[in-house]
Amino acid sequence: MTTEPAAATLTEPHIPHAAVESSAQHGLQANPSEKPEPATKSAGHVIVDSLASHGVERTYVVPGESFLDVLDGLHASDIETIVCRHEGGAAYMAEADGKMNQRPGVAMVTRGPGAANAHVGLHTAWQDSTPMLLFVGLIPFAHRDREAFQEFDIKAWFDTGAKRVMVLDHAERASEIVAEAVFAAMSGRPGPVVVGLPEDIIRQQIDPALHPAIPVASGGMSSTDAIALRAALEESSRPLFVTGGNDWTQAAADQLTAWLERHQIPAAAEWRTQGTVSFDSPSYVGPIGYGRPRPTYDLLEETDLLVFVGTVPGDVITDGFVCRQDWSKKNFLVTVDPSLRGRSGPVSRQILAKPEAFVRDLTGISLPAKEEWKAWTARMRTEQQRFAALPPASPAPGRARMDTLMANLVPRLPEDAMVTFGAGEHTNWAHRYFPTRRYASMISARNGSMGYSVPSAIAASLAEPARRVVTIAGDGEFLMNGQELATAVQYGATPLVIVMDNQEYGTIRTHQERHYPSRVSGTQLKNPDFGLMARAFGGFGVTVTKDKDIPAALNAALAAIDEDGVFALIHLVVEQRVKAY
Repeated sequence: MTTEPAAATLTEPHIPHAAVESSAQHGLQANPSEKPEPATKSAGHVIVDSLASHGVERTYVVPGESFLDVLDGLHASDIETIVCRHEGGAAYMAEADGKMNQRPGVAMVTRGPGAANAHVGLHTAWQDSTPMLLFVGLIPFAHRDREAFQEFDIKAWFDTGAKRVMVLDHAERASEIVAEAVFAAMSGRPGPVVVGLPEDIIRQQIDPALHPAIPVASGGMSSTDAIALRAALEESSRPLFVTGGNDWTQAAADQLTAWLERHQIPAAAEWRTQGTVSFDSPSYVGPIGYGRPRPTYDLLEETDLLVFVGTVPGDVITDGFVCRQDWSKKNFLVTVDPSLRGRSGPVSRQILAKPEAFVRDLTGISLPAKEEWKAWTARMRTEQQRFAALPPASPAPGRARMDTLMANLVPRLPEDAMVTFGAGEHTNWAHRYFPTRRYASMISARNGSMGYSVPSAIAASLAEPARRVVTIAGDGEFLMNGQELATAVQYGATPLVIVMDNQEYGTIRTHQERHYPSRVSGTQLKNPDFGLMARAFGGFGVTVTKDKDIPAALNAALAAIDEDGVFALIHLVVEQRVKAY
């Protein structure tokens, strides 16, 4: 686009390019409304600028005096600073953010106790393969190794649970280290990266030029990979795809679903990653993981060709390294991680590709759909539809039930609704009934970490404010990070929080009954009124003890979200030992 010379003279005289350069050299501004780039900036400010240049939209923070200069840089930044109430909550929010986006989630905490509290989110990111950056303020460089206040060895603490641990010991490398950290978190199998920030180093003035983003290789199917996969499919009578991981795009999910449906091939979802292949797809045959329905467990042994995309058959999928261990079985593993970390059982072929690159190449393989495939898929799809069929919506006499709540909630969910949850038997109602229709519509902690439900729901609501976000928490799990509801109110997050209160750590009680029957010990809880607690935080809260009151409570909760713009919490007091399946 060009500007007519005459038009330019209407607002200001034309200044030759050389004159502009000369004016800049003498400290004059060609445009008084634009401030010149400073000759130097503090390393802390450059870190913030670098995060913004990599597309980071928000950071989850518990402040500390050790990284004040970074906080100061965030003051004038377009990056939204979400101030959390506990470092564990901040780390969980960043981890959930990383699951939803094609970039790392970012948390910032202080040294010593702050870093220790954030470790739980780091472990979640490590086991769940989630891209995440944890910035940790450190003691001054000059105080190191003198047992200074809150000093700790950042590499000794985090080196076995992060992809990289870096310390900014040279201020001029601030932007470079951010670029390296983002690259490390995203490349290969995604995961967490820890960056230590000594408080005196980040205050030093440096050149503000930013390091460019480092491209991440996505791999792809080679011609020999494609030939091998085509041959395996042609020989197979019962193929099965399993999707998983956090490295997908919606376009890749849609393309894979279309390809599977065209060939009438089934797909199951790795534990707690439902939605990559839509809940409604005729190819979707259910979740595989702890507590899974028996038909999908049997699938792993029945199939004669297993294709994992974005994940590998690990401990949970193989039921503790028991299922699918025969090396005569055919397993194709599609992952860009050449080490196959976490893999269990046979490997017929590894295809080094991220899901998007693999699906791009997969769509070039076209095969006639076999009648055997059609019958195999239809059988498993029928089992899944039976498993996911909603219970009666009409309330029953007596104590409140999760079945009734789900039967009333699910029909009212929009197509793009998302669910989050942590760990416990309460999660099985989401596994069974929640209609996950797109990628990243189920955000959870696959490492079994409790306390994840509320923070992840807040992160999801902030990232996707137009979507209906539901979280299902257990009573034991809720109190681990329920204080983050204050964060929800402060920043306008509006999730629907369902607290299933069965007055116990239910999953542990189940194991206890199996190994130590009739000897209940260390699993029972006495809880407060969570509905009252929600109202104290500034949201909507209601406690429901009778099944007949569920529809009205749900109506009021959804109205509070949609009309009043606040989070809503339903405290559902249920009977013990009632399970989703």
